[in-house]
Amino acid sequence: MSKVATRFAPSPTGALHIGGVRTALFNWLFSRNQKGTFHLRIEDTDKERSKDEYKIQIINSLKWLGIEHDGDEYIQSSKINDHINVANELLKNGNAYKCYCSAEEIEEQKKRARQKKLPYIYNRKWRDIPETDAPKDIKPVIRFKSKIDGSTILRDLVQGDVEIENNTIEDFIILRNDGSPTYNLSATVDDHQMEMTHIIRGDDHKINTFKQMQIYEAMNWVLPKFAHIPLIHTLEGKKLSKRDNASTLDDYSKIGVMPDALRNYLLRLGWSFEDKEIFTLDESIKYFNIEGIGKSPSKLDMSRILSMNEHYIKNIDENDLFNQLTEYCKLYKSEIKSDKKDKIKKSLTFLKNKAKTLEDIFNNGQYIMVDKVNFNQNDIKLIDDKAKKVISDFTTQFATINKLTKETLEPIVNGLIKSNDTNFKGIGQPLRIALTGSKFGPGIYDIIISLGKEEVTKRLTDKKLG
Repeated sequence: MSKVATRFAPSPTGALHIGGVRTALFNWLFSRNQKGTFHLRIEDTDKERSKDEYKIQIINSLKWLGIEHDGDEYIQSSKINDHINVANELLKNGNAYKCYCSAEEIEEQKKRARQKKLPYIYNRKWRDIPETDAPKDIKPVIRFKSKIDGSTILRDLVQGDVEIENNTIEDFIILRNDGSPTYNLSATVDDHQMEMTHIIRGDDHKINTFKQMQIYEAMNWVLPKFAHIPLIHTLEGKKLSKRDNASTLDDYSKIGVMPDALRNYLLRLGWSFEDKEIFTLDESIKYFNIEGIGKSPSKLDMSRILSMNEHYIKNIDENDLFNQLTEYCKLYKSEIKSDKKDKIKKSLTFLKNKAKTLEDIFNNGQYIMVDKVNFNQNDIKLIDDKAKKVISDFTTQFATINKLTKETLEPIVNGLIKSNDTNFKGIGQPLRIALTGSKFGPGIYDIIISLGKEEVTKRLTDKKLG
């Protein structure tokens, strides 16, 4: 058997959809597992809607996730002549015919089918009419001569054997009347020319597969193996569409979901291996198989994605986490200033506490990143005379400390609790507001140590605190 070759074939008519990303991932993992090749085909024959910016976005999105294709991108529009040649060959060998039905005739047939509540199937009017009877003023389409009798079995690697009656497949158009090929012809010719051994795609393509199998047979080409993956649904059980929130890769990277976490989540979305949840990239390649793909649709669950991301934030190397945070801030927030980087890096241990995304870490570390405290207007109102006294007393005693540690700070805080007849919150809250601008945030000792002596003193003596 020839070496495994798979492909992912998106249209560059919009941003890459999360369902497409998972299809690409499954193809890529299967090829890597089988020591085969994985190819990217850009199906750009829709000239109106195809845009270069989307092609670039698709390639970058896959790369961001760690999916790299072999060889150059295969550009479908550059192969149009090959598709047309195959259509002409099918005409010549009697597997296709010219159809001269007008748009009005087709519309009338569709209308009658709707009235009878039946699916529309072209009535094959021109299938056996000789060419000599053709009207001169109509440009024909070319239709594939589908089988009328018997049934066809698709030996699907995920769904098992799927059988359909051949007469349910219409004589589908392979060349439009402007001479341009249709999807089913182009995809089949491309897959054959690219020597694809496995076609792994969404199960909304099943009917296309039956059509494409007939083209393979008519051309005496070797049939690839097919695997149809159940679609991704929303939590409500509806098919996920491009209009849904969080349907593109950009939606996830913008909130600070990390590529490894998203890839791990997508791997487990409709595929399983024993009861393992967390997979490194190498483990994903090692264990991936088609047998592990389930037959039912999966539900996209944002809370699961966030908890997977939280797991990665907690467990990855802090240098790696810092690099990803820096990159994230550069892309979507404001770049971390060079004089703040060291403080952020040293503080990651507590800044990442309870953080589900890189955005959470960014928000937790805002008080370090800013040069001036931005006070929450409601919280600053809590700085009453009692709070001002706490801040003033703390500042005086704080000046006497040489080394900033929890052990040197605790006696001061405990002393202030006693002398001000209050509790830990009564001391911690005014200090936190003075130092970060908000009553919410990390623990007070972490805040003080992360800012350093000079910065703490500067902020505690801010005029805005009165």
